[in-house]
Amino acid sequence: MKTRKVSIAVALIAAVGVLSAGTSSAQNENTPANDVTASHHSSADGWRGISRKSVSIDLGRGWIAKGELTAPASAHKKLPLVVLLHGSGHNDMNETLPDGGSVFVSVAQTANRAGFAVLRFNKRGVTGLGPTLTDDESQLFPEKPYEQIVADAASVTRFGASLPGVDPTRVYLLGHSEGTQVAANLAANPGAASIPKPAGVIAMGVVGTDIRTILTYQLFGVRLAQLHEEFDVDSDGSLTRNEISDGLIGQPAELVTYYRDVLLAGDKVKPETDTDHNGALTIDAEVGRVLREKSRIDDYPNSVGIDDHLRSWLADIERFPNVTADLPKFDGPSLLLNGENDTNTPARLAHNASAAMTKAGRRDHTLITYPGVGHAMNLASKFTGKFGEPDPAVLKDLGNWLKAHR
Repeated sequence: MKTRKVSIAVALIAAVGVLSAGTSSAQNENTPANDVTASHHSSADGWRGISRKSVSIDLGRGWIAKGELTAPASAHKKLPLVVLLHGSGHNDMNETLPDGGSVFVSVAQTANRAGFAVLRFNKRGVTGLGPTLTDDESQLFPEKPYEQIVADAASVTRFGASLPGVDPTRVYLLGHSEGTQVAANLAANPGAASIPKPAGVIAMGVVGTDIRTILTYQLFGVRLAQLHEEFDVDSDGSLTRNEISDGLIGQPAELVTYYRDVLLAGDKVKPETDTDHNGALTIDAEVGRVLREKSRIDDYPNSVGIDDHLRSWLADIERFPNVTADLPKFDGPSLLLNGENDTNTPARLAHNASAAMTKAGRRDHTLITYPGVGHAMNLASKFTGKFGEPDPAVLKDLGNWLKAHR
């Protein structure tokens, strides 16, 4: 097993990042199943030297997913294939980000330049980039949403393996966020999914524990961590009025409002939070109590911001093993990539998954973590960074690993 930490300067971005899947627009562009359309070439620098073919993939239950197969334009023999598996939400084939850019375009181009074909696809219910979504709620919100996502990923993998320019014995699965668990679930038991045994698995932003624990950190733990790391400058575990006021400087407006409501009453610490009335707020005992109530995490899955559709997804994904539980069952090569500023799937979870693989005797697995990198594998400040394009250092490591395992 190889573990490496890459030093990257932190880009300070004063904004709150939210991993979501864009807007809804009623468009239905379904076409006949498993149909590969004419090749075209982009003049954009990123796609130079890469052939691109639009594809349509039958996912079953009346849905045809649009996608794109890309490959080195100079290829004259069957290529290994990388199938890209998205993060949570209704993501398009590029995994377009809320503030612009995408995760999967540069990842696909990197894999193409390493000598691989790459298959990207729109998730069920997604009709185009943006993303744009169908108005058919039965497709957007299946009865067993995560189980359907895994089944759809298996359908895409089978489709990719069947393409004439692809070597079906060398199909790799690359997942981001939710897609890391999807890839691990498929790789742990490919026969059950009727897919070829993957030639390798790549996980970016590792879902290395159960979803309730991850959501608890996202809704509650990350706020306590920020108060300890950025507000409590004397590290005594409590906050004075001055530490609170200073800590709010430079924070996004949403966080200023959020914290003021809990920490301050005018220019004094909030009496309702200061239960021992000593003029300072103990972060864990006093502030933590209020933040737990504010997040409603103890009422999970009826926590803040969780609607009926998300509750359904949470209940369904909990039935499946996470990456730490399932990826050690895969005896092929794997690569784990995680940002150390990732507050969606913290880097500790990638370390846990790597340790489980070592314990299982999986020798060909590599973990690389990146200081200053967030959940989209982009440079981002730890608590307030926006999502952006993957950092060149991440793409370089990805390309090198693919070349070494081709």
